[in-house]
Amino acid sequence: MNKDVRGLIVKRDDGSEIVNYDNASFPSYIYDGWGRPHVTWEKVPHFHEDIEFISVKEGNMAYSVNGNEIKLYAGDTIMVNSNQIHFSIYPEKVRYVIFVIHPSVLMSTVAVEMQAVRPIIDNSDLPYLKFWGTNEYSQDIHRLMLEMPDIRHDVFQVTMHFFRIWEIIRKQASHYMNGEEEMASDPRMQLFKTMMHFLSQSYKGNVTLAEIAASANISKSLCNALFNQYVGESPINYLMHLRCRKVAEYLRSSPMTLTEIAQMTGFNGVSYMSETFRKFFGSSPRAYRKQWEGQN
Repeated sequence: MNKDVRGLIVKRDDGSEIVNYDNASFPSYIYDGWGRPHVTWEKVPHFHEDIEFISVKEGNMAYSVNGNEIKLYAGDTIMVNSNQIHFSIYPEKVRYVIFVIHPSVLMSTVAVEMQAVRPIIDNSDLPYLKFWGTNEYSQDIHRLMLEMPDIRHDVFQVTMHFFRIWEIIRKQASHYMNGEEEMASDPRMQLFKTMMHFLSQSYKGNVTLAEIAASANISKSLCNALFNQYVGESPINYLMHLRCRKVAEYLRSSPMTLTEIAQMTGFNGVSYMSETFRKFFGSSPRAYRKQWEGQN
């Protein structure tokens, strides 16, 4: 794990997350963690090829998946499928176990891949699966998730647990794939990903709503609608949040002054940067840097 980006969601230019794996040679990340309002990893829309699981231990939270907000309480687990736009929401302090792993770990043979993995990860109508109190598989998947932190450095045990969890996923997914329940896919997701890509490359400049919409060849009204659907905020507010996440990265990984960081992240001055940063993360940039330095 790269400690310099611990607590941050670092993304590629296309908006996909660079998962901070526990072991560089094995694509898995497991964390017995916590969240609370205004932490730097809250409300950061992203996607990745990896499968993401989270089980709530204490408190309550929510996950937004493709614009759908799913509430989670103690004992609940959610699986977010490959390449879905998602982020966490913390109305209060919450404790959870998160498990992110690349589906290639399951693909021991082509037959396994085609019969047991692809039908789920390639299913655009299955963006997520939720396991809650009344679900027959909830206790089993929650128990397996709570065991994950103790075995996170044992790649064989992690693999075995992933197979056990995936068998539960297959059973639950069969209800949806057999037509017992429906989840609607949204063909406009790629338009939103295109605009995220544009902003990741252009956030340092004086970006306008018209330019954001033009990057996906859509109207400003549809641009606004898609941002509100997928992230619950306007395109410009999303841009400000993105800039503040970049500020946090510089505060943690470089000795640059606040003036230099403001120039690097598209802010017109330290005062405006500090005001905006506090809005999203609940503290000033100086206080955030001191807090981070105190943890190392």
